[in-house]
Amino acid sequence: SGGGAGCGTAGGRCLLFLLLAAGRAAAPPGGMLYPRETPSRERKELGGLWSFRADFSPGRDAGFVQRWYRQPLRQTGPVIDMPVPASFNDITQDPSLENYIGWVWYEKEVLLPLRWLQDDLNTRVVLRFGSAHYYSIVWVNGVQVMEHEGGHLPFEADISSIVQGSPGIPCRITVALNNTLTPHTLPPGSIQYMNDKTRYPKNYFVQNIRFDFFNYAGIHRPVVLYTTPSVYIDDITVTTTSSESVAMVQYQVSVVGSTLYSLSLSLRDQEGKVVATGDGPAGELKILNPNLWWPYLMHKNPGYRYCLEVKMQAQVNGALLEDVYTLPVGIRTIHVTSTQFLINGRPFYFHGVNKHEDADIRGKGLDWPLVVKDFNLLRWLGANSFRTSHYPYAEEIMDLCDAYGIVVIDECPGVGIKMPESFGNKSLQHHLVVMEELIRRDKNRPSVVMWSVANEPASELPPAAYYFKTVIAHTKALDPSRPVTFVTDANYALDRGAPYVDVICVNSYFSWYHDPGHLEVIPLQLTTQFENWYKTYQKPIIQSEYGADSVPGLHSDPPLMFSEEYQKAMLREYHSVFDKKRKEYVIGELIWNFADFMTNQGTTRVLGNKKGIFTRQRQPKSAAFVLRERYWKIANESSCLPPIIKSHTLFL
Repeated sequence: SGGGAGCGTAGGRCLLFLLLAAGRAAAPPGGMLYPRETPSRERKELGGLWSFRADFSPGRDAGFVQRWYRQPLRQTGPVIDMPVPASFNDITQDPSLENYIGWVWYEKEVLLPLRWLQDDLNTRVVLRFGSAHYYSIVWVNGVQVMEHEGGHLPFEADISSIVQGSPGIPCRITVALNNTLTPHTLPPGSIQYMNDKTRYPKNYFVQNIRFDFFNYAGIHRPVVLYTTPSVYIDDITVTTTSSESVAMVQYQVSVVGSTLYSLSLSLRDQEGKVVATGDGPAGELKILNPNLWWPYLMHKNPGYRYCLEVKMQAQVNGALLEDVYTLPVGIRTIHVTSTQFLINGRPFYFHGVNKHEDADIRGKGLDWPLVVKDFNLLRWLGANSFRTSHYPYAEEIMDLCDAYGIVVIDECPGVGIKMPESFGNKSLQHHLVVMEELIRRDKNRPSVVMWSVANEPASELPPAAYYFKTVIAHTKALDPSRPVTFVTDANYALDRGAPYVDVICVNSYFSWYHDPGHLEVIPLQLTTQFENWYKTYQKPIIQSEYGADSVPGLHSDPPLMFSEEYQKAMLREYHSVFDKKRKEYVIGELIWNFADFMTNQGTTRVLGNKKGIFTRQRQPKSAAFVLRERYWKIANESSCLPPIIKSHTLFL
């Protein structure tokens, strides 16, 4: 536990958690297409410096009491510059901001192009946030336009009626953001007031969390304004099937703004050649001799994507409106058997990593140089996959996974679900909404091969059975095309959620958190782990986490904990067991972690978690070379596997 500290009056506590406690009953209706520029759509980036203020008032409520959103933020008190996208925690030298809990305020004034502002009702102007952590309220020119709960998924609002008809007047965007976590947020947390006045200042509190990464906060992903016609393509859903010589692309398109419209679709290959056409809101495109989407190192041309162009035409008040949207489409199939995970009919072995969106200074803020560096390191490593531990990653990262053929286990922010109260109906309802938002965002991505609904929950608790049965059934109803899992560290005989998953994902840290320093116990304990899980469930298994902390430059022979040699030795002990069991039913191994990352302060954390095979600055430790040699060897062994399905099929 542990976390930020601050103060709040007894009366102010209510406001601090008022909106967090309210929640939302359902995901907003409609689609969440990524804002792309097309012949009918424009996009304006709002990244850069925003005005910023943290509300240090005793109840964290001054911004609402004084209505800071009614006028420019600088007129209600001092502001500082804050980069967007970025976490606010590490930007300044102020320790109270590093660990701040409560409401912070952002503001940006922008001038919009005149052509966006003609009040002829034929242009929509939409404000979209890639993500903001955790609870957001947004005003435009003092008018509230949206609220959103959750830190890792996009949200947007049509602001046309507010900005149109006022050309030349700056558009003032104000955001109030609260990073407080409660037992019913995702991830959960709790606020603990320290009432011992002999040890703590008056009204002192801390944010307790049950996950091992720093609770960075801020506007973490791009903020954009974009336009569409008033009748527009709202959502597109694509699924694919294929055989050796023919592929079928099933599509559904929703249009908003009119019921009188026409739709035409064309699918182009990477050379721009039209390979299939269609029309209407639902149908099927047939592609002869298709180029399939293959994972990295599984094919000479991984990540192949077609371009689906959807064109809508509608008559509005005598004027012809046209909207165009282009969607990358990868053609691939997924099957899960009792012993294998098959992509395009071929056995796929996950040899990859777990990651974090985490780096010096920027925290969880999207940073293009860092993103590209990470993908270059992944490919150097020979990694073909990663899990989005422990929350959905930025859409820009997911785009590169699609393009490079990096396979993704897409995980929601269901981490730290440990308290019994986090398994109640209120938490469950929010969890279902989060899965709706995640699937709505990522449903068309070929790189996403499996959904993960949680990481290391207290799945041995009695309410976990109904909870995970419900979440997994809801996820499968939303997307029948992909398997569903959650990542467990519970005892195989006590886990109440495991019966409902398609793939067993298990975390274990033998000779680290268990029998620390005793590398010799790994072969027996890991073998027993695998055999117990498989005997009980007859489902394929991924070792979804394993690893050891190592302080770069710390050496010891014989290997001792925290040395680079110990990290290497632990990996090799695990690998010897993986090599035996992947001939049977183990279908993957994901190292914890790709890179060192920041955590809360604690006696077991020296400037964060050091289990990375790369440092936080993305320099390799000795273990990176061990893993690179292994992953390339596995890739070379499996690249010529013939199409084959073994055992009975559990998931189609």
